[in-house]
Amino acid sequence: MSQTNQQGVPEELRQLVADVMDVEEESVTDEAHFIEDLGVDSLMALEIMVALEKRYRVKFTEPELRKITCMRNVYELLEAKQAGTGG
Repeated sequence: MSQTNQQGVPEELRQLVADVMDVEEESVTDEAHFIEDLGVDSLMALEIMVALEKRYRVKFTEPELRKITCMRNVYELLEAKQAGTGG
């Protein structure tokens, strides 16, 4: 992944998720809860998962999808997937 901000989440990843959610990148903070804070529903969660799978060439399981609740979790899960350790 590319350039990171002070919290360690790559801006490229944050922009991808913000684009799928159709929200401003600044509102997708590391700890903002996707459902409670950003209004993500199950369909949008699937869209986020598909976008991540396509962009980073990984596959998520259903239990892993449930872990995608904030940017920090997305980043940690992607790092584990790319390192080959699963989620």
